[in-house]
Amino acid sequence: MMIRTQISLTREEYHAARQEAKRLGISLAKLLRRSLRTIIPVNGDKPWMRYAGMVESGDLKSSQHIDEIIYGHKP
Repeated sequence: MMIRTQISLTREEYHAARQEAKRLGISLAKLLRRSLRTIIPVNGDKPWMRYAGMVESGDLKSSQHIDEIIYGHKP
């Protein structure tokens, strides 16, 4: 379920966000949701969850080396 909300942006913020959303091929709303997820963890017990649905490496085997993608190294 989605909750509709309204925010105010400066003209510069709005244009920059629209441009980035267009570059990524996603809606402005999706860009803003992704942005919020980067600063508000979904589950504080699992820091890697803040990246759920956001990592698009293009590597079909990325799940086999997720630690390197998320943490930059293998523990």
